Amino acid sequence: MKTKVLGIVWCATLWAVLSACSADKKEQQVIPIYQQWHTVSLSFIGNATNEQAQVNPFTDTRLLVRFTHQDKSYVVRGFYAADGDAANTSADSGSVWQVRFNPDEVGEWQYQAYLHQGKKIAISRSLDEGTLVKLKENSGRFKVVESDKKGRDFRAKGKLIAKGRYLGFSKDDKPWLKVGTNSPENFLAYVDFDDTYRGELEHQHEDAPQADTLHAYAPHAKDWQQGDITWGNAKGKNIIGATNYLASMGMNSVYFLTMNIGGDGKDVWPYTGYEERERFDVSKLEQWNLLFEHMQQQGLALHIVTQETENETMLDGGDLGFHRQLYYQELIARFGHHLALIWDLGEENGPVDFSPIGQTPEQRRAMARYFVKNDPYAHPVYLHTHASEHHRQETLPEVISETAITGLSFQVDQPVNVHQAILSWRKKAQEKGNNIQISMDEIGIWQEGLKPDADDPEHNILRQQVLWGSLMAGASGTEWYFGYNFPHNDLSAEDWRSRHNMWQQTSIAEQLLSQFQLNNFQPQDQLTVRKDDYVLAEEGKTYLVYLPSATGVNELQLSLGAYTVQWFNPRQGGALANGTTAQITTSQNNFGLPSEDPELDWLAVISLLK
Repeated sequence: MKTKVLGIVWCATLWAVLSACSADKKEQQVIPIYQQWHTVSLSFIGNATNEQAQVNPFTDTRLLVRFTHQDKSYVVRGFYAADGDAANTSADSGSVWQVRFNPDEVGEWQYQAYLHQGKKIAISRSLDEGTLVKLKENSGRFKVVESDKKGRDFRAKGKLIAKGRYLGFSKDDKPWLKVGTNSPENFLAYVDFDDTYRGELEHQHEDAPQADTLHAYAPHAKDWQQGDITWGNAKGKNIIGATNYLASMGMNSVYFLTMNIGGDGKDVWPYTGYEERERFDVSKLEQWNLLFEHMQQQGLALHIVTQETENETMLDGGDLGFHRQLYYQELIARFGHHLALIWDLGEENGPVDFSPIGQTPEQRRAMARYFVKNDPYAHPVYLHTHASEHHRQETLPEVISETAITGLSFQVDQPVNVHQAILSWRKKAQEKGNNIQISMDEIGIWQEGLKPDADDPEHNILRQQVLWGSLMAGASGTEWYFGYNFPHNDLSAEDWRSRHNMWQQTSIAEQLLSQFQLNNFQPQDQLTVRKDDYVLAEEGKTYLVYLPSATGVNELQLSLGAYTVQWFNPRQGGALANGTTAQITTSQNNFGLPSEDPELDWLAVISLLK
């Protein structure tokens, strides 16, 4: 009898302990734990609907979620997510609404979700407008701890922000030079994305011939790695492999259009159809986002170009009307959480002879200010320019005084014009009180751009005049455009290995220049007697002199002191090497020659002797 009582007591005690442990475990599970700079994706259950519902879930229903941490608060727009897994199921109906948030602080966060209905409420940010729709579990909290990521993964670096004339990350004091690809501009015209096809095939631009099929990126199938993301029935491997290859070459950005209706490719749009403007393709956009998530982990920034010159007045005649706001809100809601993202207002923006109907200065300002006001993450805002100086003179004077525009995505017609064009427009912007960034993102002539390695193996002119010519002028980066007259062109490119040699040379330049605190440097070409070299200097400390050929009179005006001279090979990279002269001074300022191949291009690194 005693034994039985003891057994009952022991069992009761064990039950109490297990219950307490279970309660503790449940309490721990109540507060999810995320990492800083990692995506927090929350789902909410509302009324069942679909992409074609009479009450349009994209225009007449709107989810806003307030995230609060201590004295910091963000209101983030959500989006209709169909069944919550549309990337894999291709669903166009369901009752799930989602929001994506990227927490920038460690500690506890709280959130409160509000789903409203009302006519065209989607573009309103007022919580007092519309009819409140009941959501299940519309509030909660979570804890954020420090990120454990390292290397190229942007979650190790924080958010990409403007830092003077350069971009940089919130957790890193070094400059970040944007280097990557500008082609294919219709990168998202990919066969494995739902409902992707070409429209208006009978209206092809003679200077921009379309490919016969959508992108498949078959040459990059071998670059997909086990464990990489896919969707549906193992779809997406080739485009994921393509981004793996680009990252492996040291590139860190991809330029692409999210809408080219009426433009060159006519094969990329976020809507449910080519003629649609008020309903979005949920599964396609979710598949885009899976690709973008992978790119961020690979260290590839999203240079999102929202329109091109042929369609810049398609939405609301170019004004910031309902359809333009709806489009921007959807982009911000679905993709704004990504850490390294640049909003580009439009390719070749503004009227020109071949596209005479273009946006006005007032419309450009309105677009830029809209992103600044509505993007909770304050991503950089760029504007892509026309190629000729004549056209830039027509469109840029008003742009460079608009502080809502972070940078110019420069297009230049001839390589020989790159260096001076960047110097000239940086000076004009500074005279208006705006230290605007300029990135060299599309090089002409338009038919050629960056030729394949098979046609121009060494890329000497583009390396010298465009890559180093832009970066030595203080450019914030360089992206490569492929032209139209060669294989793997700006619309048909399937294999990024076609420009393998230039990716190598671009990475060499980026790695060397990123070692310096570039915001302390200024272009100072006048410090040398030569007219064909480029000088970027932190006067009195470090002088970088790029010479297209090292032979010649290599003299440099110096501040007082003694300086060491070393040489860097921009063709092959590697360590700094000694040349014919080890040291120079203010009075003995000929810095000599590299120890080999002086007839080729070299970078002299001249540093104050400590």
